[in-house]
Amino acid sequence: MLQSVMYSNWWVMALRGLSAVLFGLLTFLMPGLTLLVLITLFGAYCLVNGVLTLITAFRGGRNQPRWWALVLEGAVSLVAGAVTLAWPDLTSLVLLYVVAIWALVTGLLQIGSAIRLRKHITGEWVLMAGGLLSVLFGLILMTRPIAGALVIAWWVGAYAFAFGILLAILAFRLRRQASHQGAAASAS
Repeated sequence: MLQSVMYSNWWVMALRGLSAVLFGLLTFLMPGLTLLVLITLFGAYCLVNGVLTLITAFRGGRNQPRWWALVLEGAVSLVAGAVTLAWPDLTSLVLLYVVAIWALVTGLLQIGSAIRLRKHITGEWVLMAGGLLSVLFGLILMTRPIAGALVIAWWVGAYAFAFGILLAILAFRLRRQASHQGAAASAS
């Protein structure tokens, strides 16, 4: 049941990956971003990511189980985005800790999801790698808080770009597996 929700919503995972890659590219292409623009971009990304994650969690219909880790991940992203946009005058240090905590929490939830999925799909290592990347990114930000806003922008951009690529890989693996399962069901 869980895998059917993931398979049928592979495109939402692909959109999450695309939004992360675009966010990452924007931070690299415009390194002179002001802190206010960075805060706005990060807040918007968190809101989009949260909404798309919740769509994945709730799109299965009444007969499908609600995947609590996705619901929690979506909620954390929405809260991080709302907090970021509500107080745009946050200092770079406070923004750094908001980003770090968000990356740690969502990374741990993704690792838990990958562990749960390992019996249902192949390629769960991609979700695990994304979760580990998130946790590593959060830890690096927490241990290097004195970095300047430009360095923070580059770190955020590098993280978002790499994470987006991993989500896109997972989305297309899910799409391929859904096609194979659909073909197998048709043959039966």
